[in-house]
Amino acid sequence: MEANDNKQEILDKRYMRMATIWAENSYCTRRKVGALIVKDKMIISDGYNGTPAGFENVCEDENGLTKPYVLHAEANAITKIARSNNSSEGATLYVTASPCIECAKLIIQAGIKRVVYAEKYRLEDGLDLLKRANIEVAFLNLNE
Repeated sequence: MEANDNKQEILDKRYMRMATIWAENSYCTRRKVGALIVKDKMIISDGYNGTPAGFENVCEDENGLTKPYVLHAEANAITKIARSNNSSEGATLYVTASPCIECAKLIIQAGIKRVVYAEKYRLEDGLDLLKRANIEVAFLNLNE
């Protein structure tokens, strides 16, 4: 069992590093977040925080505040699944920041069974909701 745990940890770190690189695609200046949805060792979707398709790639207003229509990385990855032939049922979501409560609702409804995150968001209500839905939640410190 220990060998399988080690293999999973190696995969978790690898996918999280990839999510971190994917976050670099974000046009947001305040915070860049990346997400990958993985099923059966295949990346089936990806996302980063940003504006909806067809909008200008500016996430913050003139006061430096995030515009209300900016999508979170998890929401972008999940909605991308909806437009594909893939299913996120039973998948793992790797996200560079822990999900907010709104994204947690989407994760639950998408059938994702495991969430791995690398940075804690200031609110933990999203994590609490995921745990309440019996979704496995794991913090992964990339600095170790």
